[in-house]
Amino acid sequence: MTAEAVQAATPRPATGPAGVAPAHGDRPLRIAMLTYKGNPFCGGQGVYVRHLSRELARLGHTVEVIGAQPYPVLDEGVPLTELPSLDLYRQPDPFRTPRRGEYRDWIDALEVATMWTGGFPEPLTFSLRARRHLAARRGEFDVVHDNQTLGYGLLGGARALGAPLVTTVHHPITVDRRLDLAAADGWRRRASVRRWYGFTRMQKRVARRLPSVLTVSGSSRQEIVDDLGVRDGRIHVVPIGADTDLFSPDPSVAEVPGRIVTTSSADVPLKGLIHLVEALAKVRTERPDAHLVVVGKRADDGPVAAAIERYGLSGAIEFVKGISDAELVDLVRGAQLACVPSLYEGFSLPAAEAMATGTPLLATTGGAIPEVAGPDGETCLAVPPGDAGALAAGLLRLLGDDALRRRLGAAGRERVLARFTWRQAAIGTAERYREAIARQAGPTAARTGPRAPSGRTPDAAPAPSAAGRG
Repeated sequence: MTAEAVQAATPRPATGPAGVAPAHGDRPLRIAMLTYKGNPFCGGQGVYVRHLSRELARLGHTVEVIGAQPYPVLDEGVPLTELPSLDLYRQPDPFRTPRRGEYRDWIDALEVATMWTGGFPEPLTFSLRARRHLAARRGEFDVVHDNQTLGYGLLGGARALGAPLVTTVHHPITVDRRLDLAAADGWRRRASVRRWYGFTRMQKRVARRLPSVLTVSGSSRQEIVDDLGVRDGRIHVVPIGADTDLFSPDPSVAEVPGRIVTTSSADVPLKGLIHLVEALAKVRTERPDAHLVVVGKRADDGPVAAAIERYGLSGAIEFVKGISDAELVDLVRGAQLACVPSLYEGFSLPAAEAMATGTPLLATTGGAIPEVAGPDGETCLAVPPGDAGALAAGLLRLLGDDALRRRLGAAGRERVLARFTWRQAAIGTAERYREAIARQAGPTAARTGPRAPSGRTPDAAPAPSAAGRG
């Protein structure tokens, strides 16, 4: 459905999906979830939107995702409202110049002008379109949840957006900027990186003015304080998780000798793939059957491609992209181990998903990865980030020890089941929604929860659960 069609439609009812009981004692909430880049095959933000929106709907809330290209993939019961950009980075013609007839307004012109001058416009231009869209639908939502847009258009609070705003920051993009600058070769490349990440100045200014920021780990919380200048009291940690029904063990899937699986964008320095490539070269001198399957796009050139060529690993590394959920799960199940070689992660969904399948994990200690993967030798093997020798030693140890793999795999799944599920994430997130609504409305709302729209009566609800409301 297009944004224009939604604006002409009748407002949605205030109750959750048919047949679903209200969640934990309060009437269901009407949630607008914003995502400027939501395809789950393009990164963790798309995974977050898909799974969190589904679990919020299962708790009885009404969730509508409002997104731009690449559009989110959503589960049944969660509608998508398309808020299209000019899609300037689409394949096969990224950085394209639109035809004259594609321009609709001044926001489109701003988007193109920013791209022409080497910047990344989407966080700003999506926020401006979202502000306009939400203002036209004032009163239809109880809360607006922004998924790391952090654009100027989202300032102004409930008066501008029609509902209180809660924002998720997975980790500050300033971390990516630092790592990309450190990896840049030459002053021209460094100047290009600085211009591309120019939007992070806006994100810093916006983040400091937000009343409620969610993040996914303690490590990310500290980065948000240090890099974005957000006061610690405004930041709340709500860990995310794995789909433990989908990512689960299956003994019928045969283990492939020597298979190592990782999830990575080839030439994103933060992901540390180049160090894993070097480690694989070391490992194959002792284990010639060792090979790597990378879930992600292969770069035709750049540092990773050069390393693969240099070490003669073209036949030992496979890149897969665009596979189904079922294919991904079986790929991980069939691996002898999963590896997260990242220099930094704000959470690491690939680590949680691998652990959920019972696949033993080798991971670095970059960023929040230890919060997810757990103690070295108990639920994973842990090595320092950026250390190819340590990665190689960990790979050889796991590949050569069946008992260790079984022990770590079983302990890893138990850790994820206990700590990192999407239902737990949805319950914690909904609690923060209610706090934001109560803060906006004052002390009466804090006792009674948000009011139903005029003329509507909240559904009867069960008594509050010890698991929390929402």
